[in-house]
Amino acid sequence: MEDVNEKYKEIIGLPPHKSKTHPAMSMVSRAAQFSAFAALTGFDDMIGEAARYTENDGEIDDDLKAVLQQKLDFLMKPENAGIRCTFTYFVPDGRKQGGKYERTESSVKKIDNIGLAVILDNGTTIPADRLKNIEGAIFDKYLTAE
Repeated sequence: MEDVNEKYKEIIGLPPHKSKTHPAMSMVSRAAQFSAFAALTGFDDMIGEAARYTENDGEIDDDLKAVLQQKLDFLMKPENAGIRCTFTYFVPDGRKQGGKYERTESSVKKIDNIGLAVILDNGTTIPADRLKNIEGAIFDKYLTAE
């Protein structure tokens, strides 16, 4: 193998070539040639969305529906106004099938029998078919006393 310096000795000392027809490229333009390239715009977002986990809305049986109705009836009595409980409910995902379960602590403001929803003092409105559980220490005493 011959020496590289020998092979290119005629051009090694020459100044860089400058075109007479094309202006020199700016440093920004030159750097842009080698920047990252996203061939599929939005592909990363699409993969992220597909990978985002959602849960299915589990159906509740008639027994649990009856218990939830008892708890709501109890909370709607005037003497029980303001009792704070933890409400678990399902929130559907706006972009794909499924959703997530959320919990909030509040007291019941009113029950909308026309819109079939529970309206809480903290401003949360829970559609009746999305309500999954109501928890509170008061129910340990209330449900066992009946």
